[in-house]
Parts: sequence; C-alpha cells; structure tokens
Amino acid sequence: MGLPPVTTDVDQLGRADSWEGVRAVVAGFGTSGAAAVDNLLHLGASVHAVAESVSPRILERAELLEVLGARIEVHEGATATLPEEADLLVVSPGFRPDAPIIAAARERGIPVWGEVELAWRLRDPQSPAPWLCVTGTNGKTTTVQMLDSILRAAGLRSVAAGNVGLPLTEAVMDPEPYDVIAVELSSFQLRYTDTMAAESAAVLNVAEDHLDWYDGPSGMDDYARDKGRIYQGVQRACVYNVADPRTEELVREAEVVEGARAIGFTLGTPAVGMLGVVEDILLDRAFIEERSTSAAELCTLDDLASRAPHFVANALAAAALARAHGISQAAVRDGLRAFRPDGHRIAVVAEHDEITWVDDSKATNPHAAASSLAAFEPVVWVAGGLAKGAAFDDLVRSVGTRLRAAVLIGRDRGVIADALSRHAPDVPVIEVETTETGAIGELDLMRRVVAAAAEAAQPGDTVLLAPGCASMDQFTDYAARGDAFAAAVQEHVTG
Repeated sequence: MGLPPVTTDVDQLGRADSWEGVRAVVAGFGTSGAAAVDNLLHLGASVHAVAESVSPRILERAELLEVLGARIEVHEGATATLPEEADLLVVSPGFRPDAPIIAAARERGIPVWGEVELAWRLRDPQSPAPWLCVTGTNGKTTTVQMLDSILRAAGLRSVAAGNVGLPLTEAVMDPEPYDVIAVELSSFQLRYTDTMAAESAAVLNVAEDHLDWYDGPSGMDDYARDKGRIYQGVQRACVYNVADPRTEELVREAEVVEGARAIGFTLGTPAVGMLGVVEDILLDRAFIEERSTSAAELCTLDDLASRAPHFVANALAAAALARAHGISQAAVRDGLRAFRPDGHRIAVVAEHDEITWVDDSKATNPHAAASSLAAFEPVVWVAGGLAKGAAFDDLVRSVGTRLRAAVLIGRDRGVIADALSRHAPDVPVIEVETTETGAIGELDLMRRVVAAAAEAAQPGDTVLLAPGCASMDQFTDYAARGDAFAAAVQEHVTG
C-alpha cells in the first residue's frame, strides 16, 4: 500500500522542516544522485531512485542506500516513466528537458529540481555558507580549484563542490559548516536550478559545446541562457570575460540584487572596475578604494603554474570572486602560488631532442583546444574524437598559422580534416586509425600517434594533445586518453 499524497507544499520545505511523507523520486544515480538520495532519506522523505546505467560502484551505492530505506531500481528502462507515487522529482543533469520522466512530472504538476536546487534549499538557515559560483564552456574546474586554494590561504574553511569535488548536498549538510563554498556549475545543472542566488558568480566564456544536447536552431542561445542563470539573484559581483562579449550580455540580462557590481577580467590593461595584466603583473582595479587612480598588485605571472593565456584568465576570474568576498591581496597571491592544476591540463609530459610534449586531453571542445593552441608555436596538433556537433572552422582560422602538422584520431576526425583543408591547406594531415579496444588498444593507438607526431615535429616544436573532442569513441574518458598519450611519449623518449 502506497503513501497518501503529501499535504505540505514541497516548494516551502527546507532543512529545518519535516519531510516525512514526501515521496521523492531521484532520476540518475551518479555521485550527485546518490548524495540527493542519502540526504532526502536523512530528512525523512520516502525515496525512490531510478537509473539506467549499471556498474559495480553504482550497485554498491544502491545496496547501501537500500539498507537505509530507499527503493532503488537500476536497469535499462528504469527512467522511462515517472513512478505513480511522486511529490518531487530530483533529476541528474544528464537528463534532457524533453526526457519522458521530466515531461511526465511537468504534466502532473510535480516540481522538478536538480541536485543543486535541492542543496540550495537545504542550506543551514542559521548560518548558510555563501556560494561563489563559476560556469563557462571551459576552465570551470581549474578556476574553482584556484578559488578554493585562495580561500584556504585566507584561513577559511572552504570546499570545491558541485560539478567538481564534493556534491553540493553533502557540502551544505556537513555537520561542521563551511565558511564559504566554491561552486562549479555546468549548463545542465543550471537548467534545473531556479532559486539559487550566489553571493558572486562568474561566466568564463561561452563557446560551441554540447550541441548534441542543445540541438535545434536555438541551441546555442539556449546553452548561453542556461549559463546566464548563474547570475540571477547575485548579491555582490557578476564576473565576466571582457574578451567574450556574450558573457557581459548575460550580466546585463540578469536580475541581481541592487548594488551588485559587474566586474570584468582581461588579459590586457584593466579599466576601472576590472582585473587585468600589466607587465606580467595581475592587477585589481575593482576592489580597492582608489580604483580610479591606482591598482592593487595581486601576483605575477611567475607565481602561476602556467603562463598559458587561458590559465591566466582563470586566475583573474578566481581572484575577482575572492576579492568580491573580501579576500586580501596576500591571500590571493598565496593561493595562486600554491595551486597546481589536475592532470591532463596543459601538462608537460616530456622534453626531448628539443621537442616538448604536452598533454591537454581535458581540451574536449574546439574553444578549449584553441585556447591551448594559442599558448604554443609551432605545434604538431593531436586532435579528434567525438565532436558533439561542434565545427572547427573558427579554430583553424585562428590558429592555422601555428600548426606544423595535425595528427587526427577518432570518429569525427574528418570534421577537423575538412576544416584544415578549407582554412589551412598547407598543413600536413596524418590520420591514425585503430580497430582495437580496451587499454591495450588505447596505448597502441597513442604509440602510432606519437610516432607520426615525432616524424612531423622539428626542433623547437611542441607536440600538443588538445583533441577538441570528447574521448568516449576510443577511450574510457579524457584521463585515459591523456594517460595513454603520456605512456606512449615516455616509451618514445626513453626508446
């Protein structure tokens, strides 16, 4: 016998309320979905979780949460329909807005939240930790981790959460409250977030990505609009990229708290109200008293782990969010000095025979690849994989003169080859194919790639893995792609 419909308005419930009798359905059982189930059970709700993908890790989570009282269905077709007993649907970000389970919830008038929305509603009403939020096509994780490093350098109890690190529901429900949370948000997460109001927020850039998800003639506009949701209700600062006018447009369109400021960041000389770079020094002309006539020195380019332009831009965005929170110049400097990026982000793998080998496997779309290519010259470019509907014409037009050669792999390598033939016809193109699968096949593919790149490279060149594409056609993930590249390079240089 099922539970009767809940009489309490779910939209009015928070952390201090009783959730007894609420019939919550959680669609998707990844890290954030499991965290939502766990915390909804803790609040007293009845939870029914449904998911399609099966893995040992997911089954282990399911077994644990079933012991705690959740009903778990993990099998093909589990998310095709919305269970009859439902007062709330918490949906993982991978679900498109036209997914049948979401359509059914909308039709029945059932609220649809993402895990981010749930977390926002579950903040401690007595001492809610402010959220400093970051989104963008590229650079989100690096920027959030930089921000977290700065906040920790200032002596604050901080955590990187959201699309990276800790699930947000776990962060807000921690028995020991955080002082501040550095939040990474994807466009998918923002699509299902309605009431969040960050203390400050940044959109780093908006470029073609996920057009397989945001399909149709309005796809890019819908994608940008979802990114812009991060600015809604901002209290202190909306941080935007001066080099990307669309980010400033999103600030202008946002409804924010009166007094919230628009703060730009630029790789050039900053105007009043901006952060920028002058003579290798990162400067703040936004958060100082005499900003019309002076600037505060934050750090130098030598303090950063990389001088690559996109890395410097990420540091400026992180510094802007930290300064908006009241963090000192010294803590910004110390936090940026201490920060080292995760693997597969412009990581030098080897330097041998005057050739530098660089792994930027995390560059999974054309915008990220273009940013990476702009940091090196001349380049033997290793690219390809799943393009996700993106085009490469703009990328090749902007960096074609930097290319010594291109070594192409993956299902959509032809898309890149066509762009090269149109806009950089003099650049030699080497296509590398493999039919093998598994770890041995991954490494064998990269051995062929490295051999081809080594033959094309000349002293002083950089061989750069910046695929511009997702990896899942030939590799487990971008990390496996980067690992295979690094292993093949090491074999080559040690010979």
